[in-house]
Amino acid sequence: MDVNGAVAEGFEPVREAFVRNFEVLGDRGAAVAVYRDGHKVVDLWGGTKDVDGAEPWEHGTAQIVRSATKGVAAAVLLLLHQRGELDLDAPVGEYWPEFKAAGKERTRVWHLLAHRAGVPVLDHPLTPAQAADPALGAEAVAAQVPVWEPGAEHGYHAQTYSWLTGELVRRITGREIGEWIAAEIAGPVGADLWLGLPAGQGTRVGRVGEAEPPAEAAGVLRTRPKRAVADAYADPDSLTRRAFAAITPLPDENDPAYRAAALPASNGIATAEGLARFYASLSGEVDGGTRLFTPETTELARAERSAGPDRVLVVNTRFGLGYMLHGAASPLLTPSSFGHPGRGGALGCADPETGIAFGYVTNGFRKSVTADPRAQALVRAVRDVVTA
Repeated sequence: MDVNGAVAEGFEPVREAFVRNFEVLGDRGAAVAVYRDGHKVVDLWGGTKDVDGAEPWEHGTAQIVRSATKGVAAAVLLLLHQRGELDLDAPVGEYWPEFKAAGKERTRVWHLLAHRAGVPVLDHPLTPAQAADPALGAEAVAAQVPVWEPGAEHGYHAQTYSWLTGELVRRITGREIGEWIAAEIAGPVGADLWLGLPAGQGTRVGRVGEAEPPAEAAGVLRTRPKRAVADAYADPDSLTRRAFAAITPLPDENDPAYRAAALPASNGIATAEGLARFYASLSGEVDGGTRLFTPETTELARAERSAGPDRVLVVNTRFGLGYMLHGAASPLLTPSSFGHPGRGGALGCADPETGIAFGYVTNGFRKSVTADPRAQALVRAVRDVVTA
């Protein structure tokens, strides 16, 4: 397997793990990037640009990162708070009056970020075309009756997070969230990431698809979920199935129209370097310059707000404000890390204690939800380097 790019001295084990992902775990095309104290120390890529093609992955190839987008969207709300434009403890209805309907008048802004809002499902799911219309999505989630008292419990808002965050940003700033990210995050940081892919960037993005691991990987992968988790995904009436089915049928992730839409829960597009560079800016200066979060906001982002049984994912999860925290369901670098995986592959995270920021993207998705074995292999390699 030809792997391109470079690693700084001492980070050779990350390259070894990346090669092994192709040789043993069946990666088709992927990239990984790591920053330490704001400087790039790992930048590797290999395989094919398309999951079903032969064109090589190049430096700068980007892929859809699914729910890893959530971490970028969370940064928008936290930056608005940092600038004094948003009160995280205020009722959502203070900014978005229609949201007070159906018993949601006590829902706080921070409840949305910590997956405590009680609206992970839609009684009337949206089609992909409807979901791409931010006004229709906002109207649907505002009308939804919560399935638990907002704030009382937590459960992963797999799809509805799109309209919860996107509409709040629009009400506060008058701008669509993808436009805000381009101007206030991606541009200043110099990160190749987009929510709503511009037409001129389409040729950089590979085709994604499901890619089962090779048979010989069975001995190194734990692929059998717990019975309760398997049952939840099999039951069409469970909160699990209904949360992921808030958009029905599932969108074609290779459709240019879908990629041009802005769904903060699911369809951001990024390079591995862009994802790592973004997270580096949340916990320190990047290349001696830009820092998005103040130290206070970094601590706010990673302070635990939800922990324990997740009503949707049916495992124990931990969330700060918009970010998953280190735990059994989503192992990150160290207990101080915060970040977000994308279902079946991608991962971005930062660890203020070690100064590490990490990004991994792939074109071959697996059945994993929060802890893909390929991303985890790379995280372990980085952890071994920085904690040795």
